Amino acid sequence: MELAHSLLLNEEALAQITEAKRPVFIFEWLRFLDKVLVAANKVDVKEKQKKLVEQLTGLISSAPGPPTRKLLAKNLATLYSIGDTFTVFQTLDKCNDIIKSKDDTPTYLPTKLAAVACVGSFYEKMGRMLGSSFPDTITNMLKALKTAESQGRSEILLSLQKVLNGLGGAAASCHRDIYKNARSLLTDRSMAVRCAVAKCLLELQNEAVFMWTTELENVATLCFKALEGSNYGVRVAVSKLLGTVMATALMPKQAAVMRQNVKRATLDEVLELMATGFLRGGSGFLKSGGEMLKGGGSVSREVRVGVTQAYVVFVTTLGGQWLERTFATFLSHVLDLVSHPRATQTHVEAVYSRRCVSFMLRSTLGGLLGEKAQIAAGKDICQAISKQMRAVEAVVNDTSGENKAGAADVSASQHVMVCALKELGSLVQSLSATSSPLIQEPSIGLLETVSSVLLHPSMAARLAAAWCLRCVAVALPYQLTPLLERCAERINNLKSSPEAVSGYSFAMAALLGGVHQCPLGIPHSKGKLVVSIAEDLLRTAAQNSRLSLQRTQAGWLLLGALMSLGPSLVRYHLPKMLLLWRNVFPRSQKEMEAEKARGDSFTWQVTLEGRAGALCAMRSFVAHCPELLTEDVIRRLMTPIECAMTMMSHLVLEHKAYVQSGSGKLSLLPFHLSSVGSFNALLRELVAEFTLTDNSANTTTSLLRSLCHYDDSVLMGSWLQETDHKSIEDQLQPNSASGSGALEHDPSSIYLRVPMGEAMPGPLPLGVSVIDASVALFGVVFPHVSFKHRLQMLDHFAECIKQAKGVRQQAVQLNIFTAVLSALKGLAENKSTLGPEEVRKSALALVMGALDNPNPILRCAAGEALGRMAQVVAEATFIARMAQYSFDKLRSARDVVSRTGHSLALGCLHRYVGGIGSGQHLKTSVSILLALAQDGTSHEVQTWALHSLALIVDSSGPMYRGYVEPTLSLVLTLLLTVPPSHTEVHQCLGRCLGALITTVGPELQGNGATISTIRSSCLVGCAIMQGHSDSLVQAAAISCLQQLHMFAPRHVNLSSLVPCLCVHLCSSHLLLRRAAVACLRQLAQREAAEVCEYAMSLARNKDSKDSTTVNLNITETGLEGVLFGMLDRETDRKLCHDIHDTLGHMLSSLAVDKLSHWLKLCKDVLAATTGGVVAPVDLGKEEDDSEKQDEIDDDIMFTALGEDNNAKPSVAPRWVTRVFAADCLCRIILLCENADKTHFDLAGARSAKAKNPKGDLLVLHLSDLIRMAFMAATDNSNQLRMAGLQALEDIIKKFASVPEPEFPGHVILEQYQANVGAALRPAFSPDTPSDITAKACQVCSTWIGSGVVSDLNDLRRVHNLLVSSLDKVQAGKGSSSQLYSESATTMEKLAVLKAWAEVYVVAMKIKKEAESRPVKEVKAGGGEEEEEEEEEVGADILPPDSLIMLVQPELPSLSRLWLAVLRDYALLTLPAEFSSQLPPDGGAFYTPETIDTARLHYRGSWAPVLHAVALWLSSTSFGAGEGEEEAPAVPPQASGAPVYPQGNSGPTQSLEDLIKDRMHLMLGVSIEFLCFPRPEEPIEHVMSCLQALCTLLDSPCARTHISEDQLLGVELLNVLHRLLLTRDPPGVQLQVTAVVQETIRAAQDHLTEQRDTQGKEDGGEKDGLSLQGEGGETGELLPGKSLVFAAMELLVFILVRHLPQLNTRVNESPSHLPLRPQPRLPEESTRLVAHTVSILAELPSLCSPAGSMTILPTVLFLITGVLKETAVKTPDNSIPLPVSAALQGIKTIITSPLGRAEKIPAQWTGLIRSSLASVLEYSQPDESRPNMDEVSMLTAMTLFLLSASSEVIGVTVLQQGCMERYRNALISPDPWVQARCYQLLLSVFQHPSRALSTPYIHALAPLMVEKLKGVERSRPGTVTELQAVQEGIRVLENLVGMAEEQNRVQLLALLVPTLVSYLLDDKAFSSAPPASKGLHEFALQNLMRIGPLYPAAFKTVIGAAPELKTRLESAVRANQASSKAKAAALLAQPTVQAAPTIKLKTSFF
Repeated sequence: MELAHSLLLNEEALAQITEAKRPVFIFEWLRFLDKVLVAANKVDVKEKQKKLVEQLTGLISSAPGPPTRKLLAKNLATLYSIGDTFTVFQTLDKCNDIIKSKDDTPTYLPTKLAAVACVGSFYEKMGRMLGSSFPDTITNMLKALKTAESQGRSEILLSLQKVLNGLGGAAASCHRDIYKNARSLLTDRSMAVRCAVAKCLLELQNEAVFMWTTELENVATLCFKALEGSNYGVRVAVSKLLGTVMATALMPKQAAVMRQNVKRATLDEVLELMATGFLRGGSGFLKSGGEMLKGGGSVSREVRVGVTQAYVVFVTTLGGQWLERTFATFLSHVLDLVSHPRATQTHVEAVYSRRCVSFMLRSTLGGLLGEKAQIAAGKDICQAISKQMRAVEAVVNDTSGENKAGAADVSASQHVMVCALKELGSLVQSLSATSSPLIQEPSIGLLETVSSVLLHPSMAARLAAAWCLRCVAVALPYQLTPLLERCAERINNLKSSPEAVSGYSFAMAALLGGVHQCPLGIPHSKGKLVVSIAEDLLRTAAQNSRLSLQRTQAGWLLLGALMSLGPSLVRYHLPKMLLLWRNVFPRSQKEMEAEKARGDSFTWQVTLEGRAGALCAMRSFVAHCPELLTEDVIRRLMTPIECAMTMMSHLVLEHKAYVQSGSGKLSLLPFHLSSVGSFNALLRELVAEFTLTDNSANTTTSLLRSLCHYDDSVLMGSWLQETDHKSIEDQLQPNSASGSGALEHDPSSIYLRVPMGEAMPGPLPLGVSVIDASVALFGVVFPHVSFKHRLQMLDHFAECIKQAKGVRQQAVQLNIFTAVLSALKGLAENKSTLGPEEVRKSALALVMGALDNPNPILRCAAGEALGRMAQVVAEATFIARMAQYSFDKLRSARDVVSRTGHSLALGCLHRYVGGIGSGQHLKTSVSILLALAQDGTSHEVQTWALHSLALIVDSSGPMYRGYVEPTLSLVLTLLLTVPPSHTEVHQCLGRCLGALITTVGPELQGNGATISTIRSSCLVGCAIMQGHSDSLVQAAAISCLQQLHMFAPRHVNLSSLVPCLCVHLCSSHLLLRRAAVACLRQLAQREAAEVCEYAMSLARNKDSKDSTTVNLNITETGLEGVLFGMLDRETDRKLCHDIHDTLGHMLSSLAVDKLSHWLKLCKDVLAATTGGVVAPVDLGKEEDDSEKQDEIDDDIMFTALGEDNNAKPSVAPRWVTRVFAADCLCRIILLCENADKTHFDLAGARSAKAKNPKGDLLVLHLSDLIRMAFMAATDNSNQLRMAGLQALEDIIKKFASVPEPEFPGHVILEQYQANVGAALRPAFSPDTPSDITAKACQVCSTWIGSGVVSDLNDLRRVHNLLVSSLDKVQAGKGSSSQLYSESATTMEKLAVLKAWAEVYVVAMKIKKEAESRPVKEVKAGGGEEEEEEEEEVGADILPPDSLIMLVQPELPSLSRLWLAVLRDYALLTLPAEFSSQLPPDGGAFYTPETIDTARLHYRGSWAPVLHAVALWLSSTSFGAGEGEEEAPAVPPQASGAPVYPQGNSGPTQSLEDLIKDRMHLMLGVSIEFLCFPRPEEPIEHVMSCLQALCTLLDSPCARTHISEDQLLGVELLNVLHRLLLTRDPPGVQLQVTAVVQETIRAAQDHLTEQRDTQGKEDGGEKDGLSLQGEGGETGELLPGKSLVFAAMELLVFILVRHLPQLNTRVNESPSHLPLRPQPRLPEESTRLVAHTVSILAELPSLCSPAGSMTILPTVLFLITGVLKETAVKTPDNSIPLPVSAALQGIKTIITSPLGRAEKIPAQWTGLIRSSLASVLEYSQPDESRPNMDEVSMLTAMTLFLLSASSEVIGVTVLQQGCMERYRNALISPDPWVQARCYQLLLSVFQHPSRALSTPYIHALAPLMVEKLKGVERSRPGTVTELQAVQEGIRVLENLVGMAEEQNRVQLLALLVPTLVSYLLDDKAFSSAPPASKGLHEFALQNLMRIGPLYPAAFKTVIGAAPELKTRLESAVRANQASSKAKAAALLAQPTVQAAPTIKLKTSFF
């Protein structure tokens, strides 16, 4: 393949390869040339042009295939337009000669077609440069057109289209000729030709004025004719032509009008013409007479569907603004269509016409209009409805007999009503909450209008009105309850009108069915209301015969609808329902016989209606409440069902009731296969039903399509894949009643769930749905039937098929096959077998017989059944037999039908048995199918063979690897040779290619020769398919490339793929758009940046090139902008989901780098809101402004740069897109947070921006963020408001602490206080839905708690919102009129209380901080610059208690409500077995009915409440003050239920009990939660809970409580330990240690108290102390009972977690070795370890002496271990936290009174000694720990020496060790260590016990003196060194002081000379460094101080050495001279200097 990549064709290489590979080689060269010519240097091209032209023209006559000729033509044209044009006319003539040639043989055809293609391409590329030659060319082509066969005709027409395109207006002289010739071909046999003509004429009408003036009617008639018998492709092409011509006639293009004086058509004329097609079809006006005689020429459906599409094209071409202006006219015209008698001749026709009209309205109104225009259109529809309704009422009320014509009007009006109401419903539903203006405006009166239709005489209209109301309720949930109430009231008032009973019950049922789409639900009482109405209707049904039918129907309909509310509501009404069901059926055989004997047809009708209704209600019950189906309920339901079945077998009435019972049982039976007895009767019924035994019509089931495999749709030709026109194209499907669904066929569907992808339920006509139900039920029952019966049935089926003839046989066969497939599917799902040999034989015969049925659908079904059978039987021999049969058949058969059938059979066998099961047949199957696929005579055989091949490749997986190469080469050959008009073959080739790519899989990345060949073949295949004209083939190409990209991303060229995908995004074919977006989604996951870049380059290039490229709408917003725009237009769920994902991937990889771009995108989308404010104040003015605003935004954002810029401004983004944009905003904030903290630091961001102006940081866009969140939060759409509030909360959380660099002490969010307040205010208005209010409360508390608000007034504003909502909460249950369910109220109230709790927690925190700070700081905190000019200084500064002042007034009521919440929560968390203990009438905030949903709301809000209550209890010492007024303070309840479940908490309860109760509640809730926090619980809840416990244990009451009951404490500690095992964050662990500490403290206090009291009793005997505390006499601590043990367990866990080295086992294990150099602990861990150590040290004090001996070894081991691990030098010599904690702990333990206890001195001594020994061992200098902190170790040693008595540690070994350490420290090179060592030694020397200090003095003093003497030689150079010397001198001075008189002289003799030696003479002093000078001055002062202290001794020493004296004197003199003043100061100073200069952080001594 690489050899093909050269500018000239490599002819040597071409000669060397095999004949078969040549076409591929040539194609690859042309592909390369196509890319290269554009980019190559013109000079190079001109040099080789001659040779190139020769090679290319040579290829024309080499019979190239379709893709090759297309590329060839393109390349030739490009070559001429780049190079010289000398020889272009020669080439043109050559082509014309080929076209003229008389050779008509098939072999010459490709050459002719290549020439045609070249001519087209020349003109398209060069147009007028070819000037005068065009008339000859065109005549020549038209001549050829007359004689050509179909492939030639379509090619010539497409070429003519290109010629016209290139020449434009210049070819005017030939327009008529072309038109005349093409016209006749519009009705050609071949569909491909019809498509080509349509495209050619579409091009022609651009310039040919006559087409849309004089010839307009003829064009229309031609199009109608072309639509007859058309396929989907033709309908799309012709409707495009028709719609465009009509639109041009109405609004001609400017240029054409300028040239000729044109008479424009009026709108009425155009619409009239279109209507002719819709109503009369292809027959013109004149010819209709003849046809009428032949038999009421109804319109062929294809024409109607085609015209419908043309209407849509017509409106779309004219654009949204035109539609907006003329909507009323268009609407009335469209509705007239459906009221015309020709459109509604039969019921099914009427349904089809309605579908078409609905499609027209939905496609135009839903897509082209923005939200405002849609609301205006809604008004128009309302007016149309009321106009119709007035006419109907006039007829109905007209009692005189003159309403003959009127009656027809009424029946016609029902269809108009259905269309209008359906569209209105869809409109409101798509607008969702944005449609509120439409509902609220009284002048429109939408609800009244729609409700009035509920009284329409026709059932269809009533149902449509009910559906419309359901849509309103779903869009605006606050309307749901009022609407229900209104309907209930009307039913009660209008009981006597049959229409009213029926209509209003429909409406109620519809509304109940809509409840599941409204998350807030309806009040529980409404269920009771419905039941009472239904019961009443059923009770009174028999009273009045005129109303019996309607009342019965209505009653059961309502009960069925009630079931859709789900189990929580139905549970209460179940007993009543079971009773009703039992009573409606006869109880026994006898009653049934008696029944049959009496009654006329009317009573029977009523009875059956009732039974049908009852069964429907049962079906609804089973579908919606599966949880309630207990064994008992099933048993009780079976009785009526069995009754119904026996009744059915007796009744052979053609009765619709009997139908519904069929569908009623449908979903029940799977549940109870207990009653096998009735199966046989049931099966008889079912089989009779679908074999049409009693049915004269040939009704067929509609289920076959869903039972066949989705992938097989390509074979069933007529079965369309998914397109935008699906809803109308369904009418043209061959099985009966497809697409004719309508509500009136089954009213119960109005409350059922709408099936996926449908806008509105459309149950099929009864005849069909009965057969569907019986088929589906057959499939469920079949697996449970005995083999004998299975055999009987299968034989019966064969018999039925034999009996039937002709069309009837087809119908019966279809039904039977669907049933068999359904049964096989059932068997496979149940994993059961088909049965013994004879059953299999019979089944096989049935299936094999259908494999050669002429009907493709049946062949498909048979193949599918065969596969399923193989799957169910699963025996190799059986499979082999089946495969062999097909092999033989395929080898011998020559007819198309059996070849196709059996090739599919092979595919299906492999599909269902898989590669392993069918491996041995693989070779044969593949060879046969490959042979069949080459059968060029029949394209159908090729299609089926290739399809089966694809199935085999798919299912064989890697086993297919050996056949990949031959298959691939076949695929390529076919792609290059099959004519493009056979799209099915190409689609199957695409499937094969995709399957092959998957088979090779990741190998495709390899570089081997074979793999490279495979890969390049795949790429060539994709390229050929990409160039195909059919969109499904292009979609296949894209999915193949997508797979290639997955396996071998490097080899897929994105630079060409991405632009191609972008072009497809604008395609009119849904599947192509889907494929493009799916591919983009995958690319964006890996390479988002490249994708966006290539898309932008496409936008840049399209200005430069000639704008013949498809009109793209990529503007500067790039691909992202286009995708956002698509979200507004697309309705397909899968597509929108993929767009969301694609944008999500792009966002996550690009948003941080291109921040402003993405924020602008989101902002543009959000800014296009409809009415920014919730209540539109001054509508007129506002609309104008925002209209302009919208247009500006649109222009910037979405409009195409193409030529029709003004014609189609895109719609403003719809609310769904805006919600998505708001979510994107939150994601951007999150992404920035994870990317870089500078995004949230204004000062940092500014400096970064200054360094790199291109950089972009989030904080710089804060105003935009706030603005966007504000826009969203104040929108009309509720979903958008939620998203906006969420964004606002995120912004507040992330930016609350960001300081404002220009005003220190302030934060940047302060300037947005007003915006936040304004955004929150609307959410608290009374009519806001609960979920929004709840969210807003959350934002309020975040805002108040963030500490941003500095102005009291601003704070008050937000605070007042919370106060107002608190009043709402206090109103209690059932007070206000409820719109939503009780759980919504629960949610709102809990949100309010949670918000208050959060505010209170923050307030208390601020207060606490303020109290701990010194007072004066508070005042200074707010002093800023602006303060001077304010009159009252400090008015805007928030005093620290202001927040608490705001909360204080509400506290009494709040605390009560909070406690009530906790009590409810505690009850709701009880396990299920305690459910009997729950209060019967619910809790304070929930009702028993909504208990399940309430749980969720409580789960979200209890934690902050718990924390708040804990704060409140500890601050008021457990509410001591309000125990007395507890009971009366309960708010007066409307419902009379007290707030608390315990009504007895009155004054009788003592304070003691109250405290106990509350304590149990708090601890219970906390421990329950901490025992098992769900993983999805937010970490904040855990923190809140722990903080609450901490706060609680702060208060004395709680401490006594927890310490009195020791097991409580133990349990708490165990739970905390478990929490630590599951939750990692350090914050949690710190909080846990805090709780442990509080618990231990509580226990300590308790113990001290006990000891005190006992001490008093024992009269102060000393012995009393020893036995108190844990461990008693024996010292044994019991796990599970001992608090100390539990605490130890937890603390050890924390220590080992953070310092694994402590665990000796770890150290011994060999794997641990590399862990030695431990990194330093992170900040949080050090705090944690320190905390833990300090708690450990407290533990021994809880034990009795014996007990403490049990734990001390562990405690001491751990503490010394921590000391060892954490004593590491720090750069600033600070002491790490854990070290100081360990030192403190050592001191605590050594000084504890235990050492003095009587019984344990020996043990104690041993312990202390060994600890000191460990410390000594650890402090030994060691290479492995180079940076050990000697100072800390020395400090620890010194602590032991000072605190423990000398008899304990005065042992020689230890003494020597200690001295050794001190020595090392003294000679340490680090002056800091020396200095600390001197200080520590000083404390040892000064120890009061001389016994301890003397040995040390003796050992160490000489060394010190020596060190200090040596200083003279090396004077200190740094401050630290100076300090060390000073400390040493200080020790010596102290020793002098300690010595007795007689020894003092000797000591001074050491000290004074040393000091004197430090003095400098004058010269040296002036030049000495500062440290040296310091030493001099220090020595001098000391000498001057010592002299007066010991005058005698001093004199003696000085006298003994004269040189000392002279040095000293000169120094003193110099000092005095230098400054007397200074000297004075110096003399006054020395006392200060005596204090040590190095202060310890913590004093341990």
